[in-house]
Amino acid sequence: MSTADTPKRSMRTPLGRVRNLGAAHSGTSDFWRQRLTAVAMTLLMIPVLVIIMMLLGRNQAGAKQILGSLPVAIIMLLFIVASAWHMKIGMQVVIEDYVHNEKLKLISIMLNNFFAAAVALASIYAILQLSSGV
Repeated sequence: MSTADTPKRSMRTPLGRVRNLGAAHSGTSDFWRQRLTAVAMTLLMIPVLVIIMMLLGRNQAGAKQILGSLPVAIIMLLFIVASAWHMKIGMQVVIEDYVHNEKLKLISIMLNNFFAAAVALASIYAILQLSSGV
């Protein structure tokens, strides 16, 4: 058996080798962040659905009154942030898996980040405008 065929011997434990986190040095953080945002959205789904049901049949003044409430604004802001973050991570995983051209992958990930930020900021701005009464 040649030296090229023998596995490298190391004094490190299997856990120590795993903690290197691979070439990306990010490990499973995106996996856990996506699960965290999914749980957050699941917990917020009932209050958001109640808010939407309260808005049904209301005119603009009634909708502004409901959405201007501080607890409603906080629930909507939390849901928006969790949804935008979840969307960004999910699309990034798809891009990383299916876009093979490195330049196109980099551009796509950057556009995905900008799009998620734009959606989140526009939604947050709208909720803050409604809740501040301006």
